[in-house]
Amino acid sequence: MHVEDVTRSVRAHHKWLSESLPLIASENITSPAVRQLLATDFAHRYAEGKVGHRYYQGVKYIDEVEQYAIDLALKLFRAKHVNVQPISGVNANIAAFFALSNLNDALMALDTSHGGHISHGTKSVAGIRHLRIVKHPFDYEEMNIDSDAMITTIYEKKPKIVLFGASLFLFPHPVKEACDAARDVGAAIVYDSAHVLGLIAGEQFQDPLDEGVDVMTGSTHKTFPGPQGGIIFSKRELADAIDDAVFPGTVSNHHLHHVAGLAVTLIEMLEFGKAYAQQTIKNAKTLGSALYDCGFNVLCPDKEFTESHQIVLDVGRASAFAVALEEANIIANKNLLPWDDHDAPENPSGIRFGTQELTRLGMKESEMRVVAGLVARVLNGEAPEKVKKDVVEFKNNYQEVEYCFSHELGAYQFPAW
Repeated sequence: MHVEDVTRSVRAHHKWLSESLPLIASENITSPAVRQLLATDFAHRYAEGKVGHRYYQGVKYIDEVEQYAIDLALKLFRAKHVNVQPISGVNANIAAFFALSNLNDALMALDTSHGGHISHGTKSVAGIRHLRIVKHPFDYEEMNIDSDAMITTIYEKKPKIVLFGASLFLFPHPVKEACDAARDVGAAIVYDSAHVLGLIAGEQFQDPLDEGVDVMTGSTHKTFPGPQGGIIFSKRELADAIDDAVFPGTVSNHHLHHVAGLAVTLIEMLEFGKAYAQQTIKNAKTLGSALYDCGFNVLCPDKEFTESHQIVLDVGRASAFAVALEEANIIANKNLLPWDDHDAPENPSGIRFGTQELTRLGMKESEMRVVAGLVARVLNGEAPEKVKKDVVEFKNNYQEVEYCFSHELGAYQFPAW
């Protein structure tokens, strides 16, 4: 193996994605400016501790940038406190659970078969903290938490944390409805905004902080189009507990180049976030409608399919269909649905699509109808290689990132380090 082998694979990946339709709901692309920042000397450095109170020297400019990110995040999300140091959304959840619970406390969360993220369960973060899981009651027809049954369950089970947010996340969760019951039993309310953080930033989804949550965790690279990382917002009275749970609790050195990229993404979202979020949701609704008109079982047609960036289809043999779509350069993922066999997660019936990345590449409603037609051809059994030719030709027209300040890199270029 040689260096050339690695770079050849990376180049091949770039070419492939430039000719593909990326519809993974948990991914996005950054602006050219952010990509440049990810390759700066910040990537080489350590800055343990808080801004102005570090354990290393040589961080005066790193402190400036992290403070920019903090101030921008507080402004964009109208928040009281933020920590930008988590290195992933899962890391943010770990810190929140450690700050707000003790061993063997109960965590009320969505089951993974109902859309809950793996970090909400005992095999991941909740298990690390030795939390007992209480499942949110779920309404299959609404594809959402059953709010009345949820309130009853909160009073019966008295969880320490009531957790909202999901991996399959079509509609806002009943946060307001939970507040009184959670307060009565002494529970903290946490909202995992990993998938919808960019929609919240663009004021097009529910605002959990305004609706009364104590802590909002998130990923900075899904609908929020920044570098991979995590973020935690909280009420002011929880600031110290959250900060201590991040450092030294669960993070040593955070990823400083990612903080720089996050700061620029926050600036871009202050300028373009509303338009981007609006178009992302319009695109999801249009894609769902177009696939429904093609005869596919797109969930929740009576609710316009979605209020987020996601739609989901029940196609029966999702694993085989996901592979066929990939062979046609349409990148999506199979997804467990509530009525699937929970013991066979490798053979679910759902296919999940997210529109955020195609939106960043300038696609709108008319393009979503084209995408739906290409997806339908594969799902209807047409040879993927034949569809691939049309995908490549179509995608050639959408190669530049929008909803950012410039496609030119000159103003942001840095010297080689």
